[in-house]
Amino acid sequence: MKIISTLLFILMISSNACAAGKAISYEVEGKPFEGYYVSPSPEAPLILLIHDWDGLTDYEVKRANMLSALGYAVFAADLFGAGIRPTEVTDKRQHTGELYKDREKMRSLIRGALVTAKAKGANVQNAVVMGYCFGGAAVLEFARSGADMKGFVTFHGGLSTPEGQDYSSTKGKLLILHGTADANITMDQFAQLASELEEKSISHEMITYSGAPHAFTVFDSNRYREDADKKSWKRFTEFLGEVLK
Repeated sequence: MKIISTLLFILMISSNACAAGKAISYEVEGKPFEGYYVSPSPEAPLILLIHDWDGLTDYEVKRANMLSALGYAVFAADLFGAGIRPTEVTDKRQHTGELYKDREKMRSLIRGALVTAKAKGANVQNAVVMGYCFGGAAVLEFARSGADMKGFVTFHGGLSTPEGQDYSSTKGKLLILHGTADANITMDQFAQLASELEEKSISHEMITYSGAPHAFTVFDSNRYREDADKKSWKRFTEFLGEVLK
């Protein structure tokens, strides 16, 4: 497991951030976490960003700054804990697995991030939550919790619904952006989610991108697909303009 000290983590973020962005130390249920907050103005709509299975890294910071440049406040949450940024697959599975087994804890950590964002002046009443891969699965968990958000967005995120859950309490619109060539999250799961959302009359839009594998938005990786990344980002930003005031 790769453990990054608070100072090193802040330095890492600072090197990738715009002037307004900063690392945020906060607590949820007495445990320390380190997020990232950037806001162009006090009135800006909020986007709560949930990280991939390697924790909050410079990738999420870059995406947060891209959104800030478009006029949005962004709080990039930390669901693993201060300094925990796993690099080995075994460790990534451990940290995500712990949260998949404890769905209430996952929800609590997202709520804690929202509380922190509000304390920093963010407008949590005019907000969308979005996430990548593991973060996408967390976004859908939050949607099923009945969280009062304007929208829920996933990029190549986990789509399956745990036994005993459904979308009957979901508020806000869903946007699902997925790669047709994703071998981790199959098109069968994509279709199943569509059926579940339709059954509960949840407003949703689900788009697939041909040839796009899992993690197709991750810059500088062998899975990155520029065409799918640009198209999904364009639709995402259009969606934000539609649901946020």
